[in-house]
Amino acid sequence: MPTVIAKLKVRAGTEADFVRAGREMIAHVKAQEPGTLTYLFHRAQHDPTTFVFVERYTDRQALDAHAQSEQMMKFMGAIGQLLDGPPLIEMFEEIDGKR
Repeated sequence: MPTVIAKLKVRAGTEADFVRAGREMIAHVKAQEPGTLTYLFHRAQHDPTTFVFVERYTDRQALDAHAQSEQMMKFMGAIGQLLDGPPLIEMFEEIDGKR
C-alpha cells in the first residue's frame, strides 16, 4: 500500500487559512475517494506553522487519482501563497502494522 507523508510549513499568521483549506481537502477525500484508506491532518505541537498529512492508499491508481483530482488542484492553488517553502513529500510502502 502506498503511503505518503507530506510536511508543509506555512508563513506565520496564515495557519487558520491553511487549516480551513486542509479541512476542505479532507471533506473531499472522505466523500469522493474510496481508494484513500487514511488521510490524517496534523499540526506540530511545538511549531504551529508546521503541518503533516499522513495518507494511505489501496494502490498506486488511488494515489494517482487523488494527486490528479480537481480538488487537489484547488487545494494547491489555495495554499500556494501560504507556504513558507516547498512541501516535503515522501513516499513509503507499508510493511506491517496495526489498524
